[in-house]
Amino acid sequence: MSETITINSPMPGVFYRRPDPEEAPFVEPGDSVDAGETIGLVEVMKNFHEIETDRAGTVSEFLVGDEAEIEADQPLVEIDAA
Repeated sequence: MSETITINSPMPGVFYRRPDPEEAPFVEPGDSVDAGETIGLVEVMKNFHEIETDRAGTVSEFLVGDEAEIEADQPLVEIDAA
C-alpha cells in the first residue's frame, strides 16, 4: 500500500523544476524517483539549493509552477511513496 508524501520547501525563494532554462525538468509527474533524488531547486539570493525526496516512489503532481515564488514550508510536490 502506498502513502502520499508531500515535499515542502525548506526556505522562501523561487522554485525551479529544471537545472537550467535550456534543460528538461528534473522529474515529471508519473516519473519514479529514488530517495535522495533531486526534484527541483530553490533559489535564494542567487544561491541554488537542491530539493530532494527522502523516499522512493512516483511523482504524482507538482503543487507549484516552474519559477514560482514560494514561502518556507510551502508544499511543492506530492509523491506516492513505495
